[in-house]
Amino acid sequence: MKKKYNFKKKIKKTINIPITIYKKNSNKSFVQGTIDYKNLQLLRQFISFEGKILPRYLTGLTAKEQRKIANAIKTARVAGLLPFINQ
Repeated sequence: MKKKYNFKKKIKKTINIPITIYKKNSNKSFVQGTIDYKNLQLLRQFISFEGKILPRYLTGLTAKEQRKIANAIKTARVAGLLPFINQ
């Protein structure tokens, strides 16, 4: 007899991330200027407490900006400017 799995049930985790939600569909970009791996103040806004890169729906960035931010964060981690994980 085969078991039927109910894939519709999802476990929801609540994570408290203190960020501000930006207006979507706005013409003005949130990130002004160049995105660089040396700009740690800007990059820390897009990292959670655990050290994970925040997704687009939380940051309100465009896809192009999100890719640039992710690459800059990864470069800063390899260079030793940002931690890989926060403990």
